[in-house]
Amino acid sequence: MISTDLEQISLQLESENSRDRLLALASLRQVSAEDAVPLIKKVLDDEILQVRSMAVFALGVKQTDECYPILVKLLETDPDYGIRADAAGALGYLQDPRAYEPLSRAFYEDTQWLVRFSAAVSLGNLGDVRAKTLLLQALDSKETVMQQAAIAAIGEINAIDAIDEILRFANSEDWLVRQRLAQALGNFNTEKSISALNFLAKDGQPQVREAALFSLNLLEQDN
Repeated sequence: MISTDLEQISLQLESENSRDRLLALASLRQVSAEDAVPLIKKVLDDEILQVRSMAVFALGVKQTDECYPILVKLLETDPDYGIRADAAGALGYLQDPRAYEPLSRAFYEDTQWLVRFSAAVSLGNLGDVRAKTLLLQALDSKETVMQQAAIAAIGEINAIDAIDEILRFANSEDWLVRQRLAQALGNFNTEKSISALNFLAKDGQPQVREAALFSLNLLEQDN
């Protein structure tokens, strides 16, 4: 992108109108990471939460060496739990293995379930099998969305020895939990997972059936 366009975006990020700042952030999609990150940093402390949230997300997409330490600091110190959750999510996008430690701390120590949920999802994105113990604990959460995140992440880290732990959700009252289970089981080509998928393929909820059939198709292709 030519310098005049970058200058225009930079000026737009300084507009008093929050809508202008949001539009400026959106326009960074076409900008290289090296050019975008200095501009994103201009609004990381914006007074409007939506602008800050969008900027934090952008750091996970526009990846430079600066992004990781910025996101970790936000995750660990920002007073707004929504921003901490955004930072956890952005760290998952980075897929930097160093993020395992701060994401694990956030899961264990943050008092807001949304941050812990976002950390669990991102640990799945990292694909780090060290997260298995943490994710097994998340299965016992009272929040069904946390259970959904943990089931999905266990599939993503390919924790094949945790199949029995997630299979207990095959009869969950929440169909979204059953759907996540059907999706996660597509990562495990075992007799237990295939049997469970055949069971879920007859589920009363069409989205669960579709997910189970899709996973069965994936496993058939692996054979």
